[in-house]
Amino acid sequence: MANSFLCSMFAGVFFSYKFEQPLTDKQTYVYCANHTSNLDIMIFCILAKGRYHFMGKDELLNNPVLGIFFKTIDISVNRDSKISAFRAFKKAGENLEMGMSLIIFPEGKIDDEYPPKLGEFKNGPFRLAIEKNIPLVPVSITNVWKINWDDGARYGSKPGICDIYVHKPIETQTLTDLDSDALKEKVFKLIESKLV
Repeated sequence: MANSFLCSMFAGVFFSYKFEQPLTDKQTYVYCANHTSNLDIMIFCILAKGRYHFMGKDELLNNPVLGIFFKTIDISVNRDSKISAFRAFKKAGENLEMGMSLIIFPEGKIDDEYPPKLGEFKNGPFRLAIEKNIPLVPVSITNVWKINWDDGARYGSKPGICDIYVHKPIETQTLTDLDSDALKEKVFKLIESKLV
């Protein structure tokens, strides 16, 4: 957390979090957010409480900075392989059972278009939250793409304040597998409602 804060501060990038409801320090969560920037990783390193892990595309293993995370505590997944996805979600489920929150971007990638639009969500995180009875926290990363879209290579980066809206956790104890599509739709609408 301290490293993320210092790195962003020296770059003139600051994060402003608005919470619909305070999160509980000892609670395990599944965090779901839209994905528009490599800064999204730093956002969650500051936001997430307790022990947590990310799930992300295996291309990040080749990133000189972000690759460090994914070689140590996080789960990489090949988006084109069903076997890779199955193994990744199995591992994520085991980590959740050990009290490690999961941070995942259900779009599976950063949108290729600029400005980015919220893409279709994958089913995995919603089924997993229901199966493990873990509260799901929707997070709207509202304007970060204006400061640093994707890796910043095409349009550059600039200093600024990144606004993040953390929605109230959604309890999943009373939900079943049949509710996963409805949960996915609900989270999509919540995240989209705060985007600018």
